[in-house]
Amino acid sequence: MHLDVHLLRDFYYRTQLGRAAQKGLRDQVVARWGTARGLTVAGYGFAVPLLRPFLTHATRVVGLMPAPQGVMHWPADGDNHSVLVDEARWPLANDSVDRLALLHGLETSDHPLALLDEAHRVLAPQGRALIMVPSRSGLWSRRDATPFGFGRPYSRGQIERLLEECGFVPTGHAAALFFPPSGQRFWLRSARGLERLGRRYVPERLGGVLIVEAIRRDTAPTRPGLRATARRPLRVLEGVPQGGALPAWRKPDSG
Repeated sequence: MHLDVHLLRDFYYRTQLGRAAQKGLRDQVVARWGTARGLTVAGYGFAVPLLRPFLTHATRVVGLMPAPQGVMHWPADGDNHSVLVDEARWPLANDSVDRLALLHGLETSDHPLALLDEAHRVLAPQGRALIMVPSRSGLWSRRDATPFGFGRPYSRGQIERLLEECGFVPTGHAAALFFPPSGQRFWLRSARGLERLGRRYVPERLGGVLIVEAIRRDTAPTRPGLRATARRPLRVLEGVPQGGALPAWRKPDSG
């Protein structure tokens, strides 16, 4: 199920817990992408909280929001960069995106393979994608007071297998949101310190969000099926075969 865009907006921009989560996720993106100067940057789902640092340096920034979620004007203090899309039909050209972030998109999708196929289509050959999903073993996916408590959480192995099936090659992984999903003042004041300690010392599976970086494989893998050596016409279509044994009274042709 997709959350309404107004609920997502209120969480990230109007609650202290949402702002702390935004900070933890955005720092990971900036650490991997830098300023993205001269590049085309896109985000799908509700990824716009991660894209603001790139507005001043990237050539183009686009926030793709799925139709069941709804769309909002973003950024609120400037020209609109967001657009309403079908999850499997994005208004972007092939090979046109250099950096792509997915947040609150994959775990709520009804057709995750079709969504990732579309991401594969628009990503440039040298482009990089960051897929962020709730961690199956983290605390955030177990509490529905935040957007990470909705949809389908993943383990790292699950998300990497899904990416490989859709023609991506995972090249890196990390985790974020090591502080509890609590609005209590103590945890909010400790969030930045806990994030630094978590990235350095805590196993990734204990983070609230899994982050997998992937690049596009030049040739997408074949969907599961028969191996090429096993593909041959079905013998049932050849008719009834002639048996090798003959009755005792019938002599074989001498030629």
